[in-house]
Amino acid sequence: MRFHFLGTGTSIGVPHLGCQCEVCQSTDEHDHRLRTSALLQAPTGKYILFDCGPDFRTQMLRFQHLHQQEWGTFPVGIYTYSLPVIAACLITHIHYDHVGGLDDLRPVSYQHPIQICAEPSVAKAIHSHMDYCFRENAYPGAPHLTLQEIQPGVPLHIEGLDILPLRVMHGQQPIVGFRIGSLAYITDMSSAPAETIAALQGVRTLIINGLRWTRPHKTHQRIEDAVALAQQLGAERTYLIHMCHGAGFHEQTNALLPPNIQLAYDGLEIEV
Repeated sequence: MRFHFLGTGTSIGVPHLGCQCEVCQSTDEHDHRLRTSALLQAPTGKYILFDCGPDFRTQMLRFQHLHQQEWGTFPVGIYTYSLPVIAACLITHIHYDHVGGLDDLRPVSYQHPIQICAEPSVAKAIHSHMDYCFRENAYPGAPHLTLQEIQPGVPLHIEGLDILPLRVMHGQQPIVGFRIGSLAYITDMSSAPAETIAALQGVRTLIINGLRWTRPHKTHQRIEDAVALAQQLGAERTYLIHMCHGAGFHEQTNALLPPNIQLAYDGLEIEV
């Protein structure tokens, strides 16, 4: 399976708008981080999307440029489209940087509906904010979406993959991460209950948030915290995501980290 990092930045991305720090002024593309999102290609060839933030369209234009030759074409009216087949979108929580791009699923859902998998409260909020997608007579041109409620600890089976939602905490807010075989994807976590740590045992590829160095944050763990958890779990390789400018320069920070724990970057692709 192939995992694609669409975005690796925090809720306002990097560079931060108006910031004059050295990281935000960097010309290294590895230091330019759109809002965190990712794609996993399932054994069937279809894709599973992790969150869908406000940068989704920009991310997919870049992804399309790299991979369009792998996809077939299909007609929509007088036009011909070539797009990946996204079977499902796994939503970690309702914050805008994780759901603000759902309407941009319109063209990707022309072939078939996309299954939006979210906890009940999150599914309810999505339904409320995007009711035009779910009416009996849906708004013309609306994305074709279906909602599936999920629960931590209750596996899903999508495109030949067993997906286990995991409870993690985002400050005082309960959200979810996901384990798929030997891969785990967790973002916006500040802490995790013991049952989640137990469920993460044996993970070989850990993708997890590390906001910045040193300075604590009420709702996100620091890079040091992510490193400590990765080492506790014994993950063979760890990629950090959801980083702000406080994470430092990509190249310099990676030099400070253990070789098997590195900052991810927008556009990185790995085999899992």
